[in-house]
Parts: sequence; C-alpha cells; structure tokens
Amino acid sequence: MTAPPGTAPARVLTVAGSDSGGGAGIQADLKTMLALGVHGMSVVTAVTAQNSLGVQGCWDMPREAVIAQFTAVTGDIGVQAVKTGMLASAEVAGTVADLLTGLDVPVVVDPVGVSKHGDSLLRGAAPDVVRSRLLPLATVATPNLDEVTRLTGIVVADREGMRAAAEAVLACGPRWVLIKGGHLPAAGRGAQSTDLLSDGRTEQWFSAPRHPNRHTHGTGCTLAAALASYLALGHGVPAAVGLAKTYVTGAIAAGFPLGAGIGPVDHGWRTRAR
Repeated sequence: MTAPPGTAPARVLTVAGSDSGGGAGIQADLKTMLALGVHGMSVVTAVTAQNSLGVQGCWDMPREAVIAQFTAVTGDIGVQAVKTGMLASAEVAGTVADLLTGLDVPVVVDPVGVSKHGDSLLRGAAPDVVRSRLLPLATVATPNLDEVTRLTGIVVADREGMRAAAEAVLACGPRWVLIKGGHLPAAGRGAQSTDLLSDGRTEQWFSAPRHPNRHTHGTGCTLAAALASYLALGHGVPAAVGLAKTYVTGAIAAGFPLGAGIGPVDHGWRTRAR
C-alpha cells in the first residue's frame, strides 16, 4: 500500500517531545515512519537533553509554538493520521486537545508519563488533561501498565488485570485501547510479550516472543508511531496493531548498545536484515 514513484506517500504527524539521544520521541517516530513508507512530520511539544543514561533537562515549547507548528503542517500539507506522545504539561496537553478536536483522521494517543529511565514526562495536572480531554479524541490509546495505573489507579498483575485496565481506559472515551503487557510482573510474564486490544465489545490478544535485550529505549514511541503509520496506509485498527506489533518486535530484537546506559531499538532493522 505504498505510494507509486513520484507521488506523495501517506502523511503522518507526530506531536511529541524531542529526544536529543535519538532513541525515543519525535526522532523515534520519524525513523519509524520512514521505515514504514510514510511521510513523517512533527510538532515538537518539548525539548529534552537526554542520552542513554536518562533525561538531564526538559523545556516545554510555548503554546504559540505548538499551535504554529500544527497549523503550518495541517493547513498546507495535510495529515492522514496523528500520533501524540510526550505532552509534558497541562497547558501543552490542553493545547494539543484543542488542535485535534474536529480533525477527522485517526489519532493514536500514547499517554507517555515516565521515560525508560524513570524520569517524569507528564507533570502536574497533565495526566488529568490527558484523561479528560485527549483520550476521548483517540482512535486508539496505547498505555503501558505503568501508564494505566497513572491514568486509572488500576495495578495490573496478570491477563485478567489487563481486561480490567482496558475497561477502565475505555471509560475515558477512546474508541479502542491497546494495553501493552510488556511490563507485567515477572510471575505473569512467560516467554511471550502479550498486548490486549479492545473496543469494549471485542478483544484480541497479540503475542510475540519476549527478547532478552535490555536495549529497549523508544519501544512505546515506536509502536504508537508504527500503528499511526499503518492506519494512515488504510489498515483497520486490529490489522494495524498486528503489523505494528511485528515491526516493534523486530526492532526490539535488534536493539543495540549506545552510550553507557540503555540503548535504543533498531528502527532500521528490516533494511539491515536485507
């Protein structure tokens, strides 16, 4: 479903923070979009000083800058799907919700709360704004288990808990929710990494081998960006989730060391595999 030579590919907009280390955030999103054959564009919500050891500093973009980036892209180029990631503050999250209201394209909301290293990426009242104003706009929300707890108070320990988490997140208003099970407690993990997709009426489980690779920086961003890309290419939600899961599983398996800490997943793993 890629575009013929000489024609514009599908266009996907990421609204997220910048990771100066290149493993997560808009850098991960744009690499994913390129790997999957869509044209990636960005609205930078925050700038981080970040490397393999963690986040050393974070600066929110002014509201006017977020609005200007969004209107510049949507007013001229247009978008066929949107992915949101790190929104940092209540003001930025509310601004993004205002901008997305009425936009008739699939929206993937990755409610990023904490970095891979444990650094907070969603401050103050921002989780409340994400819960009350952004999740109702989502075609698919993609929380991990830590984010489920932050948004709903539910602590997930097993597959049955993932069902309860899906029900609680859906009550916030998204059309679909993908509960990511990669952070299940050791007793409930097994050899598979299993995610639950639900729209409140049907559920599908997506499993893939769990790779013993510690270099997993950017996993959540990559999955959400891949999902948005496949939606922009015309796939339905369940099919897009399956394709995104396959892509991110390969990227995790190929994750590589970088710096002295946690390295990134490999967004170009398919190219290198060839």
